[in-house]
Amino acid sequence: MCLEIGNKVVVIDADIRGFVTKINKEEVFVKDADGMEYRFFRKELVKVEVDQNELSKYFDINNPMLKAKVQSKEKKKKNSFVKDKKEVVMEVDLHAKKLVKSTRGMDNFDILSLQINKAKHKLEYCISKKISKLVLIHGVGDGVLKTELEYLLNNYPVKYYDASYKKYGQGATEVYVFQNQ
Repeated sequence: MCLEIGNKVVVIDADIRGFVTKINKEEVFVKDADGMEYRFFRKELVKVEVDQNELSKYFDINNPMLKAKVQSKEKKKKNSFVKDKKEVVMEVDLHAKKLVKSTRGMDNFDILSLQINKAKHKLEYCISKKISKLVLIHGVGDGVLKTELEYLLNNYPVKYYDASYKKYGQGATEVYVFQNQ
C-alpha cells in the first residue's frame, strides 16, 4: 500500500484512526484526533479514501438485506436470557473476543481481570434482580478462568456446577442463585 504523509488511515486491530505524520521505511507514525501520536508497521494500517459518513449519505436505508441483518442482530441480543420451563436463565460468554473488540496491548492478567469483573458484575445483577440461574461460558483452555470463577463464586450465596454438556460442551459453569436471603 502506498502511504504518504497526510493520508487518512485506520488501524486494523484497534479503534484508532488518524493521519500519517511521518514515514520511516516500514514504520508509520499516525496522529489521532486527540493529538496522540502512534507508531505502526505499514501492514497494520489501511488507507481511508472516503469517509464513512460520506458513503452513508448514498446508502439506501430501506434495503431489505440491511433490514434483515439488523433484525437478526436484534434477535441475537435478546437471546442472552433463555427461558426453560418458565425459568429465566442468563447466559454470559466470557471469551475475551466477545467482551472487547481487540485484546491488543492486553496481557493475560488484564484479560483475566476483565473476564472476572464481567462475571462478578453479571452475578451481582442476577442476585439483585432475583434471576435464579446464570450460565458462565468460559471455554476449556488451561482452566485458569474456571478456577478463578470458582474462587469468586465461593464468596456468594450460590451453588455452581458444570453446565449441560449437551448444550454448552465442557466449557461452561451453571450457577444457581439462592433467592431466600
